[in-house]
Amino acid sequence: MYHLQEAERDPKSYCIQEILSGYSNVTLFSLTAIFSIFVLVALIKRVIFVKRINRIPGLPCGITIIGNAPTFLVPPEEILNRLTGYVAAMQSSGPVLRSWAGPFPFFILFTAESFEVILSSRKLIDKSRDYNYLQPWLNTGLLTSTGRKWLKRRKMLTPTFHFKILEDFVQVFNEQSQNLIQQIHDAIKLKNEIDVYPFITRCTLDIICDTAMGCNVDAQAKSDSEYVKAVYTMSEIVAARQSRPWIQPNILFQMSEYSSKQRKVLRVLHSFTDEVIRRRKMERIEQTTNKITAQYQEDDSFVAKKKRLALLDLLLDASKNGEVLSDLDIREEVDTFMFEGHDTTTAAINWSLLLIGSYPQVQERLNEELDRVFGGSDRPATMADLSELKYLECCIKEALRLYPSVPIIGRKLNEDTVIHGYKLPANTTVGLMTYILHRDPKHFPDPELYQPERFFETNSRGRHPYAYVPFSAGPRNCIGQKFALMEEKVILSSMFRNFHIKALDKREELILLIELILRPRDGIRLLLTPKQKD
Repeated sequence: MYHLQEAERDPKSYCIQEILSGYSNVTLFSLTAIFSIFVLVALIKRVIFVKRINRIPGLPCGITIIGNAPTFLVPPEEILNRLTGYVAAMQSSGPVLRSWAGPFPFFILFTAESFEVILSSRKLIDKSRDYNYLQPWLNTGLLTSTGRKWLKRRKMLTPTFHFKILEDFVQVFNEQSQNLIQQIHDAIKLKNEIDVYPFITRCTLDIICDTAMGCNVDAQAKSDSEYVKAVYTMSEIVAARQSRPWIQPNILFQMSEYSSKQRKVLRVLHSFTDEVIRRRKMERIEQTTNKITAQYQEDDSFVAKKKRLALLDLLLDASKNGEVLSDLDIREEVDTFMFEGHDTTTAAINWSLLLIGSYPQVQERLNEELDRVFGGSDRPATMADLSELKYLECCIKEALRLYPSVPIIGRKLNEDTVIHGYKLPANTTVGLMTYILHRDPKHFPDPELYQPERFFETNSRGRHPYAYVPFSAGPRNCIGQKFALMEEKVILSSMFRNFHIKALDKREELILLIELILRPRDGIRLLLTPKQKD
């Protein structure tokens, strides 16, 4: 009776007592000793590990649990300045800098030699955990996958960017560039000073929707499209999670306001892509039997270009030719291209407009090249034209040197790695600071000056191959860099053939944000004057 009363009063304590009563004092002492030894060994290993890490120069170690996190808990617009200031202050200590992200070590790299060690390796290809926040949207597509899956997908997708396929995409670049020019002409009728950033964003979104999915979302005319707004919102959620440590653990994120917002936009994003895949599959079946129904021809949102293959078609062909790709596999790659294919290109075009618009002598030389190639005509650009726009290409490359779309590349080390004589342990993270690398005066004298001539062939000769990596480098470089450069050339050549452009903001006054990409907080303000046509 007594035991029953005890159990009713405090069932947890009673259960523990019952369990322990089955062991002798000697056994309990032994178990306690073994547990204590395990804890002691773990603590000793941790102390040795921390001392080993702290031999590498870096920030003061901070508090054990949170590390150097307080140093970087600043408003988003201050993060880049904090990082670059930290590196500048500590640079004399060595070419590898250590910090602690909570209990986890994080190494900052900024030399061409250290970039080469990481980016050239076929083993160190895993992305850092910051990329995990993209997985609810992109699952494990080409950007976020690792190991054998990444290697298999990379081999499968590489032919997508064959010269002939890229040539077919030039038509899309031209069509959407003309839409952009018309949108800007309409906007400057009242005032010829505009923030060009949202115009470029909508243009690149139209291009990637057409080339990736073969469908028309008409973002430039319908900026209130549910899908367009969902793309923007999801990007904001991922950026917020990357910059706010308190919502990074899944359990805490699920309790935040962002969680319900993410579920809503994911339903929009995934259902749109799923519907595009479903309709395209049906359309392809009907095309083979010459029974294309009027229903799909009349639905502008899902009309695919019959003569031009989109990425989606190539994925469907791969699935038909022996690759086992489910609809989910196809969706994650299409969504990955949607994400990667508009934000980074948008940033590159905007930075190019700002810089060329800030240097009249550069714009004058570019206009001379455009006149020589196009002869003052409004005709669409061809592949042959793009190959002739060599100075424009140098202008873009120099813009990406100063403002790389991805200013930090995160990699996880899956094996011990020696960099500049320091042994960085496996299972730690490195941040490759492209933004700082591109300002190394050893490779780029007077690094803050905008000088497209740096990328003339004669001036590039002998430069370290990893001194300039706006598209990353090595086996995991950007698969779409040729696509991006062609798109940027078409859009920028259209802009400068139609407008005299003057930047209204000084570079040093711009507030930069490191979110998913490097972008100006307040956009890019330009004074646009239409050119007189002969």
